[in-house]
Amino acid sequence: MTTTALVTKPQAGDDLSIWPGSTTRLSHGGLSVGGVDLSEIAERFGTPTYVLDQGEVRERCRMYRHAFPDAEVLYAAKAFLSRATVRWIEEEGLGLDVCSAGELELAVTAGFPGERIVLHGNAKSPHDLEAALRLGVGRIVIDSPSEIARLAAAVGPEGHQKVMIRVVPGVAAGGHAKIRTGTDDQKFGLSLTDGQAHHAIARVLGQPQLELTGLHCHLGSQITTVKPYFVALRRMVGLMARIRDTHGVVLTELDIGGGHGIAYRPGEPALSLTALARRLRAELDESCAAAGLAVPRFIVEPGRAVAGPAGVALYRVLAVKHTGDQTFVAVDGGMSDNPRPALYGVRYAPRLIGRHSVAATRTATVVGRHCEAGDILAADAELPGDIRPGDLLAVPVAGAYQLSMASGYNLVGRPPVVAVHDGHARLLVRRETLDDFRARDVGL
Repeated sequence: MTTTALVTKPQAGDDLSIWPGSTTRLSHGGLSVGGVDLSEIAERFGTPTYVLDQGEVRERCRMYRHAFPDAEVLYAAKAFLSRATVRWIEEEGLGLDVCSAGELELAVTAGFPGERIVLHGNAKSPHDLEAALRLGVGRIVIDSPSEIARLAAAVGPEGHQKVMIRVVPGVAAGGHAKIRTGTDDQKFGLSLTDGQAHHAIARVLGQPQLELTGLHCHLGSQITTVKPYFVALRRMVGLMARIRDTHGVVLTELDIGGGHGIAYRPGEPALSLTALARRLRAELDESCAAAGLAVPRFIVEPGRAVAGPAGVALYRVLAVKHTGDQTFVAVDGGMSDNPRPALYGVRYAPRLIGRHSVAATRTATVVGRHCEAGDILAADAELPGDIRPGDLLAVPVAGAYQLSMASGYNLVGRPPVVAVHDGHARLLVRRETLDDFRARDVGL
């Protein structure tokens, strides 16, 4: 599929800064991404549909490799995973961070090397651990004391598995309370303040079949400043020095996690990757020199920052309702394909595409089709005043934590994912259908 529409000059206030870099304006009021008209994608694949710019994903992988040339970069699969993205990530030289046997098996069956995969999770099931050992993951991140004995038993006396320990560094960071994971009041990791981390380290070092290679921490998501990272880094290096002094063991890896914030609406702050890499490199060198430690191999785990800006969600308007001074624009998707606004108040900037409107803009609330008052996709959205049923809306920055968190609510069916690149569109993940629901429902 290619587009032949002419490109027009930008309109006043027409900000495409948060869209994929390949985005261009078309003469009929539409947009193309990856050289493909988004309106044509909606006609061909229906709506809702997720569009993923392959070139943008790859370019963001390269940005991380360039910013952290001496570090190991792991893509956080929970943001979005498919067989195609597995291949792109592998070809761009990144490793992979998975949180379940499902993510792990999909990656390995798509050809990703097991030794370049790290398994996370605060409550790993026996199936998760069995799959990790069977498929030869590079490292398993221990998140709780009970995992140590379970993993050692699963490895067996003659086996060997590299592990890291997730430490809670006591740093509060992140865009919302529900996505902050660096403090003691949440479910992840082992605390520095109450001694859990120290106790777990000693237990792991007492298991000869488990090789402790390093420490891991993750502060949260949507972090837009550098300071929380270097505060956490100092504390982690301090812990590594204490491990050396207490146990005579020098750890060789330090994983500072991800959570790198991106802008969902024009003008919002985003984390500077260049500033992050420069400050962390300098802080790591300085802290290790002060502690008399060799500089460990550094690891970062971007997910949202790679996939998020590469995605666009397409919806068809079903109804427009004016209630008092409010305008509700209802679309054919909602919290079943994007629960993030309902979970923690994420704000998006939808845009009318497919026709050129000269109407003045007005503030509207874009809502979904589900039987929940909280089914809101975009509050305070600026849309043309003549928005009407049948119109097509495109929502940028839709590549992460939308389809991966989608549900089967109201049996609507999860949308497909379409990749665009060099003027061509191809289906990566098909639309979920009634036949899929019937196949799972075996009770009749």
